[in-house]
Amino acid sequence: MRKYFITGLLILVPLAITAWVLNLVISTMDQSLLFVPERWQPRTLFGFDIPGLGTLLTVVIVFLTGLLTNNLVGNYVVRLWEKLLTRIPVVSSLYSSVKQVSDTLFSSSGNAFRKAVLIPYPHQNSWTIAFLTGTPGGDVKNHLVGDYVSVYIPTTPNPTSGFFLMMAKKDVVELDMSVDAALKYIVSMGVVAPEDAPKIIAQEK
Repeated sequence: MRKYFITGLLILVPLAITAWVLNLVISTMDQSLLFVPERWQPRTLFGFDIPGLGTLLTVVIVFLTGLLTNNLVGNYVVRLWEKLLTRIPVVSSLYSSVKQVSDTLFSSSGNAFRKAVLIPYPHQNSWTIAFLTGTPGGDVKNHLVGDYVSVYIPTTPNPTSGFFLMMAKKDVVELDMSVDAALKYIVSMGVVAPEDAPKIIAQEK
């Protein structure tokens, strides 16, 4: 009975967690329907809610926003909007910080979270997986002697929280591992190990 119970857990627990995450994401994105006039909402038209319709609306809004702002007129409107936001005392600092982080994370030319690394943490005799986020800047780099990089260490099993460290580049080992594989390795607490990378054998000439 214990064997069958564990087998059932191994099958049902991943399904339950996946369904819970999807339900959370869809229910959150469905909140976009609140911006639709009440007479056009599914409950008014059909008498019941349609799960996922708000998610589809959110995707369409994001796509159209990118389409409309990817031209001269759209860029001009965005710049005017940003100038207006920067003149509002509290909103200015909040918007600027969030925009800088989002530009760094989602920019196709950036390097944030695009490389998995191995670092000694929390002491020299133990190691953990982290992600490169850039290099120290501002006055911080004036107090660091040598070549340093910035890394983010996600926690297990929730990678959305973690620690930010600045480490000597010589102590950081770049891994031949995709970010997705590294995240699976972290979230699974080391149970789902990534495939071994092919070893390159140098041939003597």
